[in-house]
Amino acid sequence: MTVFEVPGAALSTELSDEGGYPVVQLHGLTSSRARDRVLDLDLGRGLSGTRLLRYDARGHGRSTGRAVPEDYVWTNLADDLLRLLDHRFPGERVYGVGTSMGSGTLMHAAVREPDRFAGLTILLPPTAWGTRIAQAEQYLRNAELIETEGEGAFLAANREVPRPPAAVGHPETLPEVAEANLPAVFRGAAASDLPEPSQLTTITAPTRILAWADDPSHPLSTAEGLANLFPHASLVVARDAEEVGRWPGMLQRDVARVAR
Repeated sequence: MTVFEVPGAALSTELSDEGGYPVVQLHGLTSSRARDRVLDLDLGRGLSGTRLLRYDARGHGRSTGRAVPEDYVWTNLADDLLRLLDHRFPGERVYGVGTSMGSGTLMHAAVREPDRFAGLTILLPPTAWGTRIAQAEQYLRNAELIETEGEGAFLAANREVPRPPAAVGHPETLPEVAEANLPAVFRGAAASDLPEPSQLTTITAPTRILAWADDPSHPLSTAEGLANLFPHASLVVARDAEEVGRWPGMLQRDVARVAR
């Protein structure tokens, strides 16, 4: 594990270097690279023969962060990603993999520097555009609840939210964010959205979109909208955990195709 300094934070990173094609993997909101492994969302776990870079976003996991909402908006997280790629893979095109918030970060970075990415895997794209308003309001309520009643009250309320069928069977996990920073993290997410649709049409890299059903925080409407916007996109929807288990193999094939 190594630390990479960015303005206002120190990112905890790890590189699995097997000398092959460069790949970067990003996790979701309140998660971390370690938590993604527990939730079977670490698609890179079977990715051999690559230089796989994983890192915890600022304020998440083993990375440091401040209680400043602006630090956690996705455009700022995209700044962190591009700085890290300049450091680790200077001058190289990379394959990007991002889950939820991580996919938003990845899309903002790809809109800004489309030639940087040779391929993308967009995993569980979050609410966007029209559906983002209600989700943002929920994030603001989360922040207020944590500030007034503590993280325990937030966790208790979150247990009442049904899990999508494809996520059933995994152990309960706690947010990988310090309680003092959680309100700021949620407020940063509330102030974020995916890039404008017209911007996404400029991303010509082959893009795999992986979604699952019955998850209001990651609705199929976003996945389907993205599939119609990206010039070279394919959409796969999982209905159960067995189908989610096929996703790492898809990533392996997609990276190998780009590497050739």
